[in-house]
Amino acid sequence: MSIDRLVLAFAGTFVLVSLALSQFHSTYWLWFTAFVGANMLQSAFTGFCPLAKILKALGKKPGNAFD
Repeated sequence: MSIDRLVLAFAGTFVLVSLALSQFHSTYWLWFTAFVGANMLQSAFTGFCPLAKILKALGKKPGNAFD
């Protein structure tokens, strides 16, 4: 799996998990959902994604998410 798809998978997983935690534990988990969304928005404009840097350092291959 390419870095692009892994980043999308991580973001989607984190959003769904934090939404579930907000329902079953505390609504403060919605701040984590907002953080993930803000990070995705800033990376769309700047091209900088911390998770992509980490995955690249771990040897994952870059790719085009929507070919």
